[in-house]
Formats: sequence, C-alpha cells, structure tokens
Amino acid sequence: MCLALPARVISLDATGQSGQVDLGGVRKTVSFALLDEVAVGDHVIVHVGYALSRLDPDEAAQTLALFADLAAHHAQASSEGGA
Repeated sequence: MCLALPARVISLDATGQSGQVDLGGVRKTVSFALLDEVAVGDHVIVHVGYALSRLDPDEAAQTLALFADLAAHHAQASSEGGA
C-alpha cells in the first residue's frame, strides 16, 4: 500500500526545486521538481520525498482533520484495550 500525505510548505531552496514541509509537526526535506510552481504556505501531497500535487487549502484542512480523528480514535481504542 502506498500512502501520500498532505503537508504544508515551510521553506524553499534558492532554486525552488526542493525545500521543507511540515507533516503534522515533523519537518522533512522534499523535492518540488514534479510541480510547476510552489510557494511557502502551499499544501502539497508528498510521497517518498516528492511533492506530487498541490492541494486546495480547504481540501488539505479536511484531510488533516480526518487524520486527527483517526489518531484520536486509535488512541482511545488503545487506552480501552482494543485495537
């Protein structure tokens, strides 16, 4: 299974071809070479170190909220002895 995650662009290198993204508090350096244009503050979908596409800010917020709900559900199930 492959998983691509939404991330917020927090910095760009001098060429604009790579930079750092924030993935829920984790900062990673990724390549933006597959995208035409990226700016600090954009949300992108990241898979294995490459930004694959830009996301609409509302779509990014919805996706991140779903991940947060899943994490909360998992934490609750774990504390109750479930899976």
